[in-house]
Order: sequence, then structure tokens, then C-alpha cells
Amino acid sequence: MSATNQSTSVPPAETTPSKAALGVIFLTVFIDLLGFGIVLPVMPRQVKPYLDALGFSPLAGGVVIGLLFSVFSLMQFLFSPIWGRLSDRIGRRPILLLSLLGSVVFYALYGLAVTLPVAQAGLAIGLMMLSRVGAGIAGASVGTAAAVIADSTTPDNRARGMALIGIAFGAGFTLGPLIAYFGLALFSRQPWGVGALASMLSLVALIFAATVFRETRRPGAGTAKDFFSLSRSLDVLRQPLVGPLVLTYFLSIFAFANFEATLARFTQEGFGMTDDDNFLVFASIGAMLMVAGGLYRPLAKRFPESRLLKAGLMMMAVGLGGLGLVAWAVHNDPAGWQKPLFYLASAAAIAGFAFVNPSVSALISKLADADRQGEVLGVNQSFASLGRILGPFAGSLLFAMHPSRTLPYLVAVATLALVAILQPRVARR
Repeated sequence: MSATNQSTSVPPAETTPSKAALGVIFLTVFIDLLGFGIVLPVMPRQVKPYLDALGFSPLAGGVVIGLLFSVFSLMQFLFSPIWGRLSDRIGRRPILLLSLLGSVVFYALYGLAVTLPVAQAGLAIGLMMLSRVGAGIAGASVGTAAAVIADSTTPDNRARGMALIGIAFGAGFTLGPLIAYFGLALFSRQPWGVGALASMLSLVALIFAATVFRETRRPGAGTAKDFFSLSRSLDVLRQPLVGPLVLTYFLSIFAFANFEATLARFTQEGFGMTDDDNFLVFASIGAMLMVAGGLYRPLAKRFPESRLLKAGLMMMAVGLGGLGLVAWAVHNDPAGWQKPLFYLASAAAIAGFAFVNPSVSALISKLADADRQGEVLGVNQSFASLGRILGPFAGSLLFAMHPSRTLPYLVAVATLALVAILQPRVARR
């Protein structure tokens, strides 16, 4: 079956109770992302005492922090197509449950790692790395979640359905830092509290999914026989319209990840924000993702996904460029007036990303065969993960290379300029 013939297909009859499936996916992704939003704002700061104890230079420390971010996404890069292909064969439900169980275990391991004394700095960093590897494998199921939406929506409603994942991400990012901000008081601000909170919330998500979620994919309906197939992944990339869309998503994620990976350090150096302040900054980012995702859904009824994609890329470029200007201004005149501009630029970048994400996923899903939704969307998420590998790594290094801290944002804008070249091909859809 051609990958371009599926735009008129509908989900199997037994999977058409879409509202229930969409609701479960939204809540499952939301609760799972709470754990991610709890750990992300403090991880660079929690590893710093161990790096100092081992005598790492600022540049070497930036490499380690970049690896802690990137190894999570490296595992997603490797496992997203595997989970997607496996979900096409055995169903979406077991993959989602296995993913959530892994999150429970490996967030708990992170909590254990940060309790070790600095005398055991090497072991602590090693366990933190292991926890990030395991959490990345467990978190490689976003493509499977997108496949559930593809199973449960018609092509005309696909973009609105995909926007739910972005809203769930935003809600998780919003409430994750806020729960960490208030919930850590329960643990007397102990460093292991972030891991404990993330693990417990993932357990809640696991119990919820196990008791409520009904399968949307018929087991055995998929055509893939291998858990990992490089040739099949390359076949996805060779499709004339899907390939440029996957590349667009990869480069957009790379650009945005430069911002995500450097935010905690920039707010500390540029504005002197504490850990508690930083929780609130990350919460505001999640709120913006959620609001922008909510605005996207009605717009998707009126405008084609290709136009919304272009609008999102433009907003990202304006916002990331504005952050570069803020960094330069703070470096040359740290008077504090730059903070409102920092929030405005961040909002523009985040809103743009909230438009890019569902637009690409919906366009790719419309082009994919029904029996390969998990696989094709998994490949897309795999390359998104590759962007999250290279983006944080590059951003962490670039942040340390110049005292103005502008380089990550300049590179991000240059990357989006490359994305603009791909848009004439994407606009054909």
C-alpha cells in the first residue's frame, strides 16, 4: 500500500470511540510529563556540586550536563521506532503501560543518585546518567501516543487531535514545576524529593492507564515483523513529502532544545534566580505551551496545517532571536530592565513551537498507511529525539564558549533559516 494513499482512510470500527481514547491519552501524557517537568528545572544545578568535587572545568561540566540532557533523547531516538513498530503489532496499550512502569523505576533511581555525598561524586553522576538512560527508553512512547490519536480520529480532525499532546505537554510542564515548588516542602526540600515526586506521579499515571485505557489498535494488524529495521526507517525518510517534514521537525526541535537546555543556567546567571524562581519560570513556559496549544485547535479548523507550520516557525525565529538580544543586553548592561523582554521573547518561541509540533505530526499522519501509523510516527519522534540529543549538547557547549551567552540562540535562529528552505516542498500538502 502506498504511504500517500492513506489520507482518506478511517480508523477500524472498533477504535472509533475516539473521545474516550483521546481523553485517556491526554491525561496519561499529562501525568507522565509532570514527572519530567519536576526534574528538568533542577537537574543542571543538582549535578553541579558533584562536578565541582571532581574538579571539572566549566567547559567540561557543560559537556557532562549536555550529556545528561542528551542521553535521555538518545534513547528516545533509538527506541521510538521500536515502540511504534511493536505497538503496530501487539497494540498500543502494553507499550504505554511498559513506558509508564519504566518512568516509575528510573525517576526513583534519580532520587537515589542525588542523595549520595560529594565524596561519591563519580557514583552519583553515574547513577544520574543511568536514570536518564532508563527514563529515555521509558519515555520513547510519544510516537505510540500519537498513533493512538491517529487510530481514533479522522484525517480532517487529525491536527486538532495531535494538538492534545502539545496541550498535555504544556500542562505537564506547567504543573510539574509548580508541584515541585510546593510539593518539595513535604520532603523538607531534600534533593531526593524531585525524584520521589516524579516517580509517584508516574505511578499514578500507570495505575490510571492500566484501569481505564482501552486498546485502539487490533493486535497483529501491523505488517512489521522486525522490532528494529533500519531499511524500513530509511524508507519512511525517502517518501517525497514525509522526508522533508521529518527533517523540518528535527531541525525545529534542535533549535528549540538550545533554549530548553540553557534556560536554567541563563536565568541564574542573567537574573540571579533561585531554584524556586526557576520552578516558576518553567511553569510559565508550560502555561504558554498549554495556551498556545488551546489556540491552535480552533485555528486548525480554518487554516491548513502547512500555513500554521510556517506561522509557528516564524514565531520561533522571532522569539529565539529576541532571547539572543536579551542575553547580549544582560551581558553589557545587567540593570534588570531586560527581564520583561526575556519573558516576551520566550513566549514567542514557545508559542511558535506549540504550532510546529501538531502541524508536523498531523501532516505526517495523513500521509502514513493505517497499518504503519505507529512506525511512521515513531520515526518522526525518533528524529525529534535526535534533535533533543544534539540541541542540548550544542547549546550547553555554546553557552560556555562566550561570556555573552548569545551563541545558543544565534545558532538556533540560523537553524530555523535552514528550515525555511524546506517549506516550499512541505507547502505542497
